[in-house]
Amino acid sequence: MVLAAIYVMIGGLGLVPEYDFGAGAYYYADIPDYQNVIHDDAFTTSVPVWVHIVLFLVWGAVMWWLWKRIDK
Repeated sequence: MVLAAIYVMIGGLGLVPEYDFGAGAYYYADIPDYQNVIHDDAFTTSVPVWVHIVLFLVWGAVMWWLWKRIDK
């Protein structure tokens, strides 16, 4: 795995030569014409936003509880 990672880093695999930023510069503001890449209507749902937030918080609480049980 380490050799594969080194091979990828040395070869620059996954980088787009036209972009002037390297791997790790993944913020949308760094991508040229990112407005044309990201579409607001790409994800549509009939579930209200508050349900997503509650599910996220419940998931976080369960993971915290589980981590506390494992860490004993």
